[in-house]
Amino acid sequence: MGESRLISPRRLTTEAFAPFGHVLTTPLQSGRWYHGDLIENRRPEAQLDLSFTSVEPAALPFPLRLFERHAYSAQAFVPLNVSRYLVTVCPDAGTDRPDPLRAVSFIAESDQTVVYAPGTWHHPMVALDRPGRFAIVMWTAGDAGDEELVPLDAPDALVVTDHDLPSD
Repeated sequence: MGESRLISPRRLTTEAFAPFGHVLTTPLQSGRWYHGDLIENRRPEAQLDLSFTSVEPAALPFPLRLFERHAYSAQAFVPLNVSRYLVTVCPDAGTDRPDPLRAVSFIAESDQTVVYAPGTWHHPMVALDRPGRFAIVMWTAGDAGDEELVPLDAPDALVVTDHDLPSD
């Protein structure tokens, strides 16, 4: 196997994540906060889907194994019971395939919801510190257009490292 490319994660901010989607932070004040139509849908036959997932924690350094995307729908991950979690995204290579050599990773906090824009290549959710639970909201039509998965050819060649982690 060749040399690994190390990705140093950054703190998740609205500005840094903007090319890939939206970040919503749970407000400290009580009340109802409406964020508009963030769960974009590009297929009229699709239905809004709410699901839940539990994620076992992983330690850094962490090898990336695959990227996925939802070409026609935004996808929101709403933390229900999680500490920090890892968000890794990459642009399209221009061939309807991910470009993992341009991948970036972010450390999200427990009060940050991630909304991937339609067509955004992303690694599956990775909980840090302890197991995590998320609600997932997206549009689905029950066909192959709901999700594309692309395994990485050499998963150990792309590793999110624990070097330069943001400190609190």
